[in-house]
Amino acid sequence: MSETLASPPTLRLPGRPAAPRPAPRAFGAWLLVVAAMVLAIVIVGGITRLTESGLSIVEWDPIVGAIPPLTHAQWQAAFDGYKAIPQYKAFNQGMTLEGFQHIFFWEYLHRLIARGIGTVLLIVLAVFWWRRAIPKGYGWRAVAIFALGGLQGVVGWWMVYSGLQFRTEVSHIRLAVHLLTALLIYSYLIWTALDLFALARGPASKPARLVPLAAAAILILALQIMLGAFTAGLRAGYAFAEWPKMMGDEWFPAGGWNTGWSTFRNLVDNPVAVQFAHRWWAWVALVAVVTVARFAKQVGNSRAAIAIVVVVVAQILLGIATLLSGVRIEVAVAHQAVATILLGTLIWGCHAIGEAETTAR
Repeated sequence: MSETLASPPTLRLPGRPAAPRPAPRAFGAWLLVVAAMVLAIVIVGGITRLTESGLSIVEWDPIVGAIPPLTHAQWQAAFDGYKAIPQYKAFNQGMTLEGFQHIFFWEYLHRLIARGIGTVLLIVLAVFWWRRAIPKGYGWRAVAIFALGGLQGVVGWWMVYSGLQFRTEVSHIRLAVHLLTALLIYSYLIWTALDLFALARGPASKPARLVPLAAAAILILALQIMLGAFTAGLRAGYAFAEWPKMMGDEWFPAGGWNTGWSTFRNLVDNPVAVQFAHRWWAWVALVAVVTVARFAKQVGNSRAAIAIVVVVVAQILLGIATLLSGVRIEVAVAHQAVATILLGTLIWGCHAIGEAETTAR
């Protein structure tokens, strides 16, 4: 007589749903919350740079570093660490402990928000995984976003380290890498959230494609943002506070081009050439993003189109105001913040185009 083997019981952790319960809209909303936190850290990062606060913390301690100095002795030890680096010796001899605490605040806040982003993202991913609410195919994206966040922490310290031994400031190239990595995470969060919202509207929808037009516009804007980071890191914005010409009747100052350098090096290391390129590449970026807005409107997303146009006009005006104001901190920070918002609206428009393209296939 044959025996029937009973199927083994399904092992299920207490309190965990037996079957997946995808929640694309809720998951997407939380990713936008994290994207908003990335926007916040970009703004605080701009303040940190403009107040020369970025080198005030000379150690990288991701865990214990979350607790600031609490006693006078701890504050003095932190200040002594700052006194040992070239920036203090070159520019801040005689700084008081109170002055050090002011610059320490901005760098500490910058790092605290970074820790907050990682913590919130980890909690969101853990909760949605536990509830089996991450839609199929999005788990790997969530892991990739978290991994990029970890990489960003390493890049941040790599940037700071460049200013601790031989330089009086961080490398402008590493500054640009740090900013662009943050904006890559920001863009990926927004794009994934928009895919999730589309999935919530129609379960059969597929992730939007990044079409060539959209990719080109994003790269053009990314190059403009990189030039902005170079301008900031080289302090190039403080010179030639005129517009549209750079000095009197000169569109490009005589002697501003270093003939002993290659074109590439001039556009990376020469403050005059970098500011000139940043001024005029802005108009290429304007054409690119307005083109995306036009196509986004054609595929039916007028809100994204309007947002792109409004924000890019505001950004152009803020860029001019930053120059004419002699890089007043509030204007310059607004310029960096709106650049990030512009990237977000561009991602929105590019996604609309890609979603239409995917649906049409």
